[in-house]
Amino acid sequence: MTSPGHSDDPVQRLRARLNEVHDWPSVYMYKMVLEPDEDRIAQLLALFPPEGEVLRRYSKGGRYVSITLRQMVMSADEVIERYMQVHRLGGVMML
Repeated sequence: MTSPGHSDDPVQRLRARLNEVHDWPSVYMYKMVLEPDEDRIAQLLALFPPEGEVLRRYSKGGRYVSITLRQMVMSADEVIERYMQVHRLGGVMML
C-alpha cells in the first residue's frame, strides 16, 4: 500500500519529482548513452528542437557516445513525452 501523495505508477512519480525540483518553464538536461551509429544519433537528435545545446562525448574505446541535450521545456509532461519518444526509438540508455 502506498502512502498518501505517492504513486506506484513510475510516470506519475517522475512527474511529481520533476515538479518538485523544477519551476516551469525551465532548462532541462537530458543525458543518454548509445552506440556511436550516426544514423541512430541523427534520429535521436531529430526528436529535439534544433535550438537546444548538444554535447557529445565518446567513450575511451569509442564503443559508446553520451549525448547531453539542454533545452527549454514548458512542463514536466513535455519532459516525459520526450523520454517516451526516445524510448520508442530504442537502443538508447537514458540516464
